Amino acid sequence: MARVLVVGCGCRGRELAGELRARGHAVRGTTRIQSHLAEILAADADAVVADPNRLATLTPHLDGVSVLVWMMAAAQGDGVEALHSERLTALLETLVDTHVRGFVYEAAGSVDPALLEQGAALVRRAGETFHMPVEIVDSGDAAPLADAVDRVLAA
Repeated sequence: MARVLVVGCGCRGRELAGELRARGHAVRGTTRIQSHLAEILAADADAVVADPNRLATLTPHLDGVSVLVWMMAAAQGDGVEALHSERLTALLETLVDTHVRGFVYEAAGSVDPALLEQGAALVRRAGETFHMPVEIVDSGDAAPLADAVDRVLAA
């Protein structure tokens, strides 16, 4: 059993959490909004408040995590561009010095496709540079994302 951190554990993230739990994984999900913690807990995942635009709020929750799933393809509001550029790059560089063994990037959603392709390119580059297994998933469905987590864990 591996621990998976789902960053951006909204509706699709909670579906993924259920799929991962069914496969025997422990799941921790993040939300920016305190009142959404109960929804994540109802999906049988540990729930934490963390803002992906403020990595200092996210990094304490990496302890014991084997795979991080970046579900920012439907993110809204200020800072969305940074989630697929500067913040993503900073996170990937940070992961090198943690327990996290691999990374899954959700590349399909309501965010501008050019931003998603930029993010996917950054993830591929980090995988090559840091010799870290990465997966780019162009489906927001739970099963393909969970399959990607399993491939990262098997690498």
